[in-house]
Amino acid sequence: MKRTIPIDINITLKALVESDAIRMFNIINKEREYLGEWLPFVQFTKKVDDSKGFVEMAMLSRKLKKDYVYKICLNDRMIGLIGTKETDMINRNTEIGYWLSEEYQNQGIMTKSVSALIKTLFDDLNIERVQICCAIGNEKSINIPKRLGFKLEGTKRNGEWIGNYQFRDLLVFSKLKSDEEQ
Repeated sequence: MKRTIPIDINITLKALVESDAIRMFNIINKEREYLGEWLPFVQFTKKVDDSKGFVEMAMLSRKLKKDYVYKICLNDRMIGLIGTKETDMINRNTEIGYWLSEEYQNQGIMTKSVSALIKTLFDDLNIERVQICCAIGNEKSINIPKRLGFKLEGTKRNGEWIGNYQFRDLLVFSKLKSDEEQ
C-alpha cells in the first residue's frame, strides 16, 4: 500500500517512521484530558517508550501487509493519526481508527483523511468493507462516517474497555466498495 496519500495542497497521510514517536507522545501528553475522553489508549500512554512501542508495532504491521497506520500531516507537521486495524484480507474487510489534535478539529481534516484512506483501501487493496466504530456520545467522531455515507449497522455493546472496570458501547458503521461506486 502507498506510503504517502496526498489529500490536498496542505494535508498528507504519511506512513509512520520511528522518529514520529516523540511528536505523537507530545501531542497525547499535551492533550491528555481532551484525547483521553474518547481514546482509552491515552491512559496507558505514560512515556515516550509507550509511543515508540506503538510505532514499532505499526511499522511491523505495514511490513507484514497486515495493517496500515498513517500520521496526518498539515504542512508536513503531524497533527493526528489514522489507520486500519484488524484487517482481514481473506474476507477483504478492515476497520479504521483515527484521532486528531484538538486545535485542528472542525476544519474537515479528518473527514478528508478518512475519505482518502477509504478510496486507497478500495482501489489499492481491493477491500470490500470498511468499518468505523464510534463511542456513543462522541458526536465529532460519529459525524465522520455519517458525512461519508456509511450505514449504521447497530451497537456493539460493551465494545470498548475504558479502564476502571468499565466498558463503553460503540456504534458500528460500515461502507462497502459498491456503496462508493453508486
